[in-house]
Amino acid sequence: MVWQMAASAPTMISAPSISDTYLVDPHLLRTFVTVAELGSFSAAADRLGYTQSAVSQHIAVLESDLGTPLLHRRPVTPTPAGERLLEHAGAILLRLAAARADVHRAVGDPPGTLTIAASPLAAVGGRLATALTAVRRSHPGTVVTLTVCGRAEVAHGVAVGEYHLGLIDGVAAPTDPLLLVDAGTLRTSAVAHDALVVALANDHPLAKRRRIALHDLVDARWIDAPDVAAPLAALRAATDSDGFRPALTYTGSDLTTLLDLVAAGHGLAVLPAALAPTATTVPLTTPRLQHRIDLLHGHLPGIAAASLAAALAG
Repeated sequence: MVWQMAASAPTMISAPSISDTYLVDPHLLRTFVTVAELGSFSAAADRLGYTQSAVSQHIAVLESDLGTPLLHRRPVTPTPAGERLLEHAGAILLRLAAARADVHRAVGDPPGTLTIAASPLAAVGGRLATALTAVRRSHPGTVVTLTVCGRAEVAHGVAVGEYHLGLIDGVAAPTDPLLLVDAGTLRTSAVAHDALVVALANDHPLAKRRRIALHDLVDARWIDAPDVAAPLAALRAATDSDGFRPALTYTGSDLTTLLDLVAAGHGLAVLPAALAPTATTVPLTTPRLQHRIDLLHGHLPGIAAASLAAALAG
């Protein structure tokens, strides 16, 4: 209750209740996102396990709550208001899933289990393998599951509780954090960093250079390999340029395959120096960037996860 002062005697007025505020039902929001993603009410019903009439009702209720149409029906596409809602929906649903995962972490997982996700470049180099050896010696019998997947999948999986720990790599200035999804209580700590080099074919005109600035490579031929090299979007952002356009796109996660493509002259790639010791490379000078590996986690629920985190950070 709050007091309202007036010229006459004070009068009590009721504070707004939750029912007086506008809340978006997450079930309705999830249905809306699925319909918008698939462009079909029937396909959304199949994915969500609802009837098509239930999906239609969800959308109708959400549109009634918000007071505006959110989807065109033929074809099924977001209206301008629906586009606005989609800008918020992913973050809202992720935060709700992260909150549920954080509650489950407080209860704790079955002892003796440890799940880890790592982006491809964060998984190689031996650091993770060495840390796991230390953990298995100190906690024998621990069942470890390691999943190697894309950077976004690592961050999302840790946020929603699929994994206890994540190792994620990326390119950033020495004093800048890696850009991650907004997932509430996730924590990060530095694990390793390395200088960046440009990998190129042995007969490339720049192969004999002692060093090179990234700005000089804006119009070069590039291989877009976002999971096993510096993403071209990160290079564009670092140089404030719209260059760095791919001549070839590689969606795999095998570093050897990428280096074979580079050696065959299909394009350049920016890599951490330690991961390309036998390739033809030229060190990058400006802008000042480094390859980083960070540990990503929520509240650590068990001693095995805490031990691995300590071993990686050490």
